[in-house]
Amino acid sequence: MTLALCATPIGNLADVTLRVLDELRAADVVLCEDTRHTRQLLERHGVRAKLLSYHRHNEAARIAELVPRLVAGERMALVSDAGLPGVNDPGARLVSAARDAGVPVTVLPGASAVETALVASGLAGAQYRFLGYVPRSERGRAELWLELVGWPHPSVAFESPKRLPATLASLAATDGDRFVAVCRELTKLHEEVVCGTASSVAARFGEAPKGEVTLVIGPARATGEADDAMVAAAASDVAELVASGAQRKVAAGVVARLTGVARKTLYDRSL
Repeated sequence: MTLALCATPIGNLADVTLRVLDELRAADVVLCEDTRHTRQLLERHGVRAKLLSYHRHNEAARIAELVPRLVAGERMALVSDAGLPGVNDPGARLVSAARDAGVPVTVLPGASAVETALVASGLAGAQYRFLGYVPRSERGRAELWLELVGWPHPSVAFESPKRLPATLASLAATDGDRFVAVCRELTKLHEEVVCGTASSVAARFGEAPKGEVTLVIGPARATGEADDAMVAAAASDVAELVASGAQRKVAAGVVARLTGVARKTLYDRSL
């Protein structure tokens, strides 16, 4: 009796691990959000498996059904449509119920839209904040931007392509100079990463794009006397990059993205 949470590709069907394929083959049943979607992945890799739907609308009923089967000795694999189950997708409740019943739970890692977008944006560092989906309402978005006013690290969120223009416009109205990266169709044929200020990116996406969207929001800009130490440290990083051969303007831009300190400030302080 085991429950295995298996990460699946976020777009490109080749981005699946050998361990996940082996587990899907060995499972007595594969639990999935959309059986049609998962069947495409299995057929692509020649995997034959019994599929059973497991999604937000039937989660409670499925848990009551599945836990006794796990205890009785069945081997189950849980997948979501993309990425790792339990991260903004169903799965956490089943994991808790299985552990409470004494069922071993294992996680097979793999592709992640969050980390992929973060690295593609150029903002990957020691810390970041995952926001889940951006709030649907204008009030909810305004409250979120307020929360992020002093947040000194990047944030990553999922967003519907239909709501993306409104979200970008809302952020631009609050903080038009905030760095933003719209990562669209990651790992797919038409992958696109658009970076810039909230104002410029909002102008670029005046209409809803197609495909899956992951949004990366840059850190808050350092302001005031309390941030002098941070500015000095960031300027030192710029000077170090310049000493290594980087152009001062480029180095200032890179460090500005990572720290939130204004590029011009870093350029001037590093001279």
